[in-house]
Amino acid sequence: MTDAVSYPEPLAHPEKRGIEIIDSSERHGRARDLFPVWAAPNVSVLNFTVGATLILLGMELWQAFLVIIAGNLLWILTGIVATSGPAAGTSGSVVTRAIYGIRGNRVVVAFFGWFISAVFLALNWLASSFMGAELLAQIGFTDPVLVPVLVTIIVAAITVLVAVFGHSLILRSYPVVASVLLVIFLLVTAFVLPHVQWGYTAPAPLEGVPLWSAMTIGCAILASSPLSYSNSPDLARYLPKSTKPSHIIAATALGGALPAIFFTSVGALLATGIDAATMDRGIESALLALLPAWLGPIFVVGVIINTIALNGMTTYTASMAFQSIGVPIRRIPSAVVVGAIGTALTIYLVMSTSLLDAVNLMLQLLVLISGPTMTVFATDVILRRNHYSGDDLFDEQPGSRFWYSGGWHVPGLLAIGLGAAVASLFLTSSVWTGPIAAAMGLLDLSVPVSMVVTAGIYTALTRLTAKRRPTAIPSIEGAPA
Repeated sequence: MTDAVSYPEPLAHPEKRGIEIIDSSERHGRARDLFPVWAAPNVSVLNFTVGATLILLGMELWQAFLVIIAGNLLWILTGIVATSGPAAGTSGSVVTRAIYGIRGNRVVVAFFGWFISAVFLALNWLASSFMGAELLAQIGFTDPVLVPVLVTIIVAAITVLVAVFGHSLILRSYPVVASVLLVIFLLVTAFVLPHVQWGYTAPAPLEGVPLWSAMTIGCAILASSPLSYSNSPDLARYLPKSTKPSHIIAATALGGALPAIFFTSVGALLATGIDAATMDRGIESALLALLPAWLGPIFVVGVIINTIALNGMTTYTASMAFQSIGVPIRRIPSAVVVGAIGTALTIYLVMSTSLLDAVNLMLQLLVLISGPTMTVFATDVILRRNHYSGDDLFDEQPGSRFWYSGGWHVPGLLAIGLGAAVASLFLTSSVWTGPIAAAMGLLDLSVPVSMVVTAGIYTALTRLTAKRRPTAIPSIEGAPA
């Protein structure tokens, strides 16, 4: 068991705390402080990319807007999961010991948690690399590999610094970052709108099964973003335990969803005014071509700032994963390791793919992992009525509350395994199309299927387990929590 520790949290010093329990005397802030923390990373060029993809899939504008709203509704799960941070006083990668067991959690975090973090680090660094390289090409630096690699390394180094300074820097600086990014991206939007074909009609309008196929694929791509943020408890864990869960859910969900909905919609509008040849050269080239000379560099700087904001938060939370699985490493060196892994994956993608292709493919495949893991986390929060004991979560001895069966909680592990397996049968992507998806005309139902299967299996099996061992999840049996 780990005792609560007290660290000062000055802005000028790196945050030393890792997964240790946060004492009530150190809790501070309000739920609404989370809104800019989630808004800053989601004022993103990736939203433009995903929005353009919906039009390239063959949708009309109104269809794309419906898909954008539907996909972003899943931000509510990110908010629900965030409430466990103040309840437990520790990181999400420790809270999930209640779901998978002490030993089972190590396996899930080591594989799934690291994969999700590495993918999003790479995707966002990839965006800044391509944009930075496009800008530098205009002033004579044209090496297609060396330039984006150098941009990646520089941006990655700054990102790791943000993660090293940690929670205090993120909480205090992200409101300013969100405001700056909002101004820059609204300026870009203003220059995009004159090129929009408001009466746009798809060259070959989709109907019936092909239309539903395009819309479900779009939903899967959009849903992958909110479903991946199972690290949301890490950013909320400093809030007082008395903070209303509904306020945490609202601030987290709206902070992520509102900018995502708006700028993804702008991306869809952008695609109506760009010809296929221009789009083939990359979304980054298409955007810069529409902007005046003075705004192009400012926009690229905005993309890089956004990348640092998002990846700084991701690296910060991922740096605690090592500790939660038992690796004897402090948070700061762990952040450096996380950054190195993400940089290596980014460099590989820089040399082998385009931004548009990488984003669409990796986001689709990611839902096979993020869908079940986010769903089971949110389901557990609801089943337990958000009652988590930090002391119990850190008790790793055999026979402890979350030791379950030899350190493994079968309901949690089985739920995510079967959820991912069944979802793969309904997935449609360029790498893998499930047999059921193929039989249904390429409908991609991987997200709703993964959520329904995972939540159903976990709820049913957990209730059976609680009957045999009511101390494991007392709220289900109505006992005092």
